[in-house]
Amino acid sequence: MTGILLDRRAVLAGAAALAALAPGHALAATLAKGGTILDVRAFGAKADGRQLDSPAINAAIAHAAARGGGTVWLPAGTYLSYSLRLKSHITLHLDAGAVLLAAPSPIDGSVAGGYDAAPDLPPGYRAYQDHGHSHWRNALIWGEGLEDVTIEGPGLIWGKGLGRGHDYDVGMPISGRPGVGDKTIALKLCRNVTLRDFRVLQGGWFALLATGCDNMTIDNLLIDTNRDGLDIDCCRNVHVRNCTINSPWDDAICPKSSFALGYPRATENVTITGCTVSGSYAIGSVLDASFRPFPPAPKSTHGRIKLGTESNGGFRNIAISNCVFDTCRGLALETVDGARLEDVTISNITMRNVTTAPIFLRLGRRMRGPADAVPGTLKRILIDGITSSGAAPMPSIIAGVADHPVEDVKIANLFLEQVGGGTSDTAGLSPPANEAGYPEPDMFGPLPATGFFVRHARNIDFSHVEVVVRTPDARPAFWLQDVDGFDATALRIPRGPAFRLDRVTAFRQAGSRDLPDARLDAPTPRTLG
Repeated sequence: MTGILLDRRAVLAGAAALAALAPGHALAATLAKGGTILDVRAFGAKADGRQLDSPAINAAIAHAAARGGGTVWLPAGTYLSYSLRLKSHITLHLDAGAVLLAAPSPIDGSVAGGYDAAPDLPPGYRAYQDHGHSHWRNALIWGEGLEDVTIEGPGLIWGKGLGRGHDYDVGMPISGRPGVGDKTIALKLCRNVTLRDFRVLQGGWFALLATGCDNMTIDNLLIDTNRDGLDIDCCRNVHVRNCTINSPWDDAICPKSSFALGYPRATENVTITGCTVSGSYAIGSVLDASFRPFPPAPKSTHGRIKLGTESNGGFRNIAISNCVFDTCRGLALETVDGARLEDVTISNITMRNVTTAPIFLRLGRRMRGPADAVPGTLKRILIDGITSSGAAPMPSIIAGVADHPVEDVKIANLFLEQVGGGTSDTAGLSPPANEAGYPEPDMFGPLPATGFFVRHARNIDFSHVEVVVRTPDARPAFWLQDVDGFDATALRIPRGPAFRLDRVTAFRQAGSRDLPDARLDAPTPRTLG
């Protein structure tokens, strides 16, 4: 069969099937505009869940790419698959009822068949980021150096055969071994990427690992996964919207800026809006809308939106808005490897049952990267309009390191309901600096504050913030150490001490109903309220 005949057969197969679809179907519109649609069944795919269909799907992708691009169509059925290799100008369309099923591989790997090999990074910098960020091709779907690529729904991608890189997994493929896949979608140095409308179940280490990609839109995905949801690393001009991600084992939406490209590259010009993240439901139960509670696990639930931990290139010009956090960790902004984290706006966020700090801003000194790196910056952060209920006893945290403060943070219109229960012993603690520690809210141990723990910071402004506790708490609402410039207006706090101050200069508090106005310039330790 010639290529031309195969192409005609594929298009005709698509046209016949599409004739029965609604006029508004995405592929009907493509066909009406004269676009090429290739039905993978014309290339030998059986869609029976038993035959390996990745050779047929890859043949369809290559055939379309050789003719300038087109849509590769997976009609309803189950497609057992190893690695699919995307090409430029290709749309991969998973129709309603289509399941792209990650094929199994031996636990210890296999040199014969399986997922594509994952060449490791050069030894000079492969230690600068977590191992999972050091390879891309051992994925169910991958592409490098591409342009104009789309993966769209409304089908399902089920990463059943993918490993997830946890050393305590039992009976799962071991990441890094030959033939083993460990991520659903991996994209490196691509541009003009669209991911929309499909669903992911059990996505492996990453449902998406995008590194060095520009102009990317991620819209209306439902991801119910057993590790990371969306990892957006060293990317520019990215829009994430209307996504639901349940990720009890790791982070849900996680912009990063690693050294995986061999040089630092910022993640910048990113919007995240209209998303729901959770860490509280059993894998698959958000997908089927049963919302079963997550069972006990070796690690506490994750979920959340986090900038970091990989932070060699930095973060600039980020906007996060209109999102919901459901029984997971809170917001985290972290730069610990020498980069700038600047110009971030966060607004209109609701949180329920946050398991750690509702807000965590950390400028640290881990410095995993080239030897000449120095601590970066964390500044110009605006947080406005957050409600949080039932949060863990841990307060929100703003923490730099000595001589490298977090700067220029404005926080307004917050209602934080904490579980409370802190004791007088906890109130008297002086937490360790842990400057080089892995950045998580529990890195300092128990904290001597109910609402906010602030250390090594400059020019911090709070306005219309209320902190309440379900159980009486002996800790002060705000604990401040080494802070230069702190303004608070219209606060409402629980009964008990309001502020514990140590080495705080240019302090001002005014307009709070239950607190007298105060202005202090000398760094003398004291307690107010």
